[in-house]
Amino acid sequence: MKEIRILGLLITDRVKEAGRTQTTLTRYASIIKSRLGFHEVTEDVCSRVGIIILQLSGDPATCDQLEHELSLIGGLELQRMVFSV
Repeated sequence: MKEIRILGLLITDRVKEAGRTQTTLTRYASIIKSRLGFHEVTEDVCSRVGIIILQLSGDPATCDQLEHELSLIGGLELQRMVFSV
């Protein structure tokens, strides 16, 4: 049975945490099949809160390692969905 894993990341302070988050995601780029990131932008303000949605593909142990490293980043909340197909 194949596993599809989706991670949702809420970054509460993009300015402070974006660098460490990006470095971690780059290190695991080989297992990130899709990535969607967004934050609110208006003419007056660029929100410090951001959301990233990741679709992972690959070795489950490597996916677990990515989740663990992301969980160590302060100001980042991680949610997980797993589908078996």
